[in-house]
Amino acid sequence: MGSDDLFKKRHAERRKKEHDFKETKPDSFLIVTEGTRTEPNYFSGLKRRIEEKYGSTVDIQEMPEIDIRGEGMATERLIEAADIYVSQGKVMYQNVWLVFDKDDFPDFDEAIEEGHKRGYRVAWSNQSFEYWLFLHFSYSDSDLHRHEWIKKLSELFNAYGLSKNGYSKNMEDLYDKLDSICGVETAIGNAKRRMAGFVEGRDKPSEYSPGTMVHILVEQLHSYLKEICNGS
Repeated sequence: MGSDDLFKKRHAERRKKEHDFKETKPDSFLIVTEGTRTEPNYFSGLKRRIEEKYGSTVDIQEMPEIDIRGEGMATERLIEAADIYVSQGKVMYQNVWLVFDKDDFPDFDEAIEEGHKRGYRVAWSNQSFEYWLFLHFSYSDSDLHRHEWIKKLSELFNAYGLSKNGYSKNMEDLYDKLDSICGVETAIGNAKRRMAGFVEGRDKPSEYSPGTMVHILVEQLHSYLKEICNGS
């Protein structure tokens, strides 16, 4: 056996041992996002809220492991990045989620299918994550360009007094602002209503506009809070 082959064999054996000794945590999430600002800020806000709750509780209940990675990559490259995080992660993630938008990417459907083949969940949005954010305020099934959703969000952020400068992609407290108006529960309900007719395997996400599956991930994480927003 050549030196290169021997090196590859030992490397593979070492990686297998690392994998075998990883801790398995049922409540573990890896969230890999296409964006580097909006999506990570939103999910980081939700993660922070969960950590605040579990950090102050006297109940003996393990805090979920939530790792968020904003990659600035799209579709196929994002899947490759997720593969690396899964293989190198300190735990065996039980829930791996990819978060990306259709935008103008031609391989949108193929990337979703490939992610599913690898056992990942995909929180996709068509056209953009801003549609999911809009659903925190109101229901809509209008097929609008992503720039229109951004414009509508700016108007709503002003109207609700959430920001004097309107909506911005780099809001670090994005989740807290939307949750302050009980928007998270509203968004989940609106998304379920919109996606009620969508059938996986029959309907193409690229042709389902507007559409989003972000609510499935958010609802899964939001369940750790077990709170009912009353607007107070």
